[in-house]
Amino acid sequence: MAADQRIVIENCAIATVDAHDTEYASGHVVLRGNRVESLGAGKAPEGLENVVRRVDATGHLVTPGLVNTHHHFYQWITRGLATDHNLFNWLVALYPTWARIDEPMVYAAAQGSLAMMARGGVTTALDHHYVFPKGSGDLSGAIIRAARETGVRFTLARGSMDRSEKDGGLPPDFAVETLDGALAATEATVTEHHDASFDAMTQVAVAPCSPFSVSTELLRDGARLARRLGVRLHTHGSETVEEEQFCKEQFGMGPTDYFESTGWLGEDVWMAHCVHMNDSDIAAFARTKTGVAHCPSSNARLAAGIARVPDMLAAGVPVGLGVDGTASNESGELHTELRNALLVNRLGAHREAALNARQALRLGTYGGAQVLGRSAEIGSLEPGKLADLVLWKLDTLAHASIADPVTALVFGAAAPVTASFVNGRQIVADGRLLHVDEDAVARSTRQEARRLARIAAQG
Repeated sequence: MAADQRIVIENCAIATVDAHDTEYASGHVVLRGNRVESLGAGKAPEGLENVVRRVDATGHLVTPGLVNTHHHFYQWITRGLATDHNLFNWLVALYPTWARIDEPMVYAAAQGSLAMMARGGVTTALDHHYVFPKGSGDLSGAIIRAARETGVRFTLARGSMDRSEKDGGLPPDFAVETLDGALAATEATVTEHHDASFDAMTQVAVAPCSPFSVSTELLRDGARLARRLGVRLHTHGSETVEEEQFCKEQFGMGPTDYFESTGWLGEDVWMAHCVHMNDSDIAAFARTKTGVAHCPSSNARLAAGIARVPDMLAAGVPVGLGVDGTASNESGELHTELRNALLVNRLGAHREAALNARQALRLGTYGGAQVLGRSAEIGSLEPGKLADLVLWKLDTLAHASIADPVTALVFGAAAPVTASFVNGRQIVADGRLLHVDEDAVARSTRQEARRLARIAAQG
């Protein structure tokens, strides 16, 4: 859409997720170019010029687009394996297969992961990719190409591993990089692909995988590299009790203290999971404004535990939601995480007071934008912000009798997406992708999953 053209969306409920949680029972949103120009109660103002489209959104709730803060796209082609394992055993079972991936596999898996998220309301996606087998091709380029084709806003967390089996890590020796190689490749990826502009569609973060698959040197030097380049830092942290034991045995301290000792706490850092955090850990994250990607379905699938999200929020820790890899969350959807975050956290110490529907929606929108360092641009519907928004259909059998639309979205069945806009451009219509052939993606992901299984079986 040209910069001076407008789209008017009317007759819809609106949850802005702004600082005041402003909502309208029946309102309008005006998009101009790639920005939200205005919104409010009732009909849009008369006399607007260059209106290229009017959308009657009766029966819909409009929200900011969902923001995914943690994922592993390549796992789309290894779904349904090791379904009864904890994290460490699951990694041991799957690393030999993952170590055989190549560029066509990663491209197909990225297409599948992105398609599933986008058709379910995700407008900003993230992929933490850290498996770079020797001779596997341009994996980062393939992932970014898939995101561009789907039309979502995208962050590539360029991961790395340099601690293999011979060093006491979990990945096979041929699946890891050297320290210098990982740093050089990460810097090259940032230089080639990162866009720091307000309306950037592609950004890159520095993202060594985890304490048990990277050396202390890679963590420390990776943090220095990210800050020299002016990009964000991402890794896994405090996911399991086994990780905590590993850190204490290897480094003489728990994960949070270890991360702080290597420069990995700060407002430019976010970590996935953070399940096993004590009061001092949460205080350290709050003090440094370190963010958290909460992945409730994956944490449950791998029996990792329940993250203390209510306590983190009360302390002021930025928290967003993550799908996590689809080998530990086979649905691959973020909108189901709104519901699961609420339900799982109510099983914890705070019970029914843990989270409510609006807090869950905030985690999946503004909270995610905070974690990715983009809360000035996305995550809420406000004039001047980027035009990333979703129209959820709530007048069908599944939701029509639920009185409150936000409650319907979070507590109810997965709501159909009638339209999804990214940067003012529509990418989903009536639950189908507009710029990618979903059936072709399904075929290619099935073919590549079977090819990977054959190669892995041959050893």
